[in-house]
Amino acid sequence: MAEAPLTRPSLLIRLRDFQDHEAWSQFVDVYGPLVYGYARKHGLQDADAADLTQACMRQVAAHVGSLEYDPRRGSFRGWLFTIVRNKLRTFLGQARYLYQGSGNSQMQRLLETQAAPEGVEAAEWERAYRVSLLAWASEQVRLIVKEATWQAFWQTAVEGKSGQEVARGLGLTPAAVYVAKSRVMARLRSFIHQVQESELQESE
Repeated sequence: MAEAPLTRPSLLIRLRDFQDHEAWSQFVDVYGPLVYGYARKHGLQDADAADLTQACMRQVAAHVGSLEYDPRRGSFRGWLFTIVRNKLRTFLGQARYLYQGSGNSQMQRLLETQAAPEGVEAAEWERAYRVSLLAWASEQVRLIVKEATWQAFWQTAVEGKSGQEVARGLGLTPAAVYVAKSRVMARLRSFIHQVQESELQESE
């Protein structure tokens, strides 16, 4: 199986080439679930969250050639957060108009939850980003390691089983379980670093 490259051109720089389908596919895989999950957490239904995600992806595509970062955030995901927050507020503003006086208490509760201070929203976005990035990296690593290697990592690091218990279940030695766990964690860090390094390169 192919190893993940240690270095590669910045993903966000590659997005400026609309024919770079691999870069765009990776971008959507990394950031799409983040945007969708954020929208869902703020009360949007599946279809609305999907529409908002697509709208955000279109705006990134339209402006990726001349990104203007908020210096207070200094990162691509800060810029993306601004896009998502504005799109969400626009959607909720439209919903507020449509449901004004309708007596729809569920929609009213949804609208009332959007008054969180910006700092709280930003912290929530950062937490969601870390979770989404780890989930994406996990998917990438699982594709390039043997199932036993993945299970050794998953059962020890996530399920909290002892190395000896996992070793018995997988037919490995405890040392092999430790090596497998370390190998997976190293590859996870490598994939995560690729994305984070890409953001830093683009924001300089």
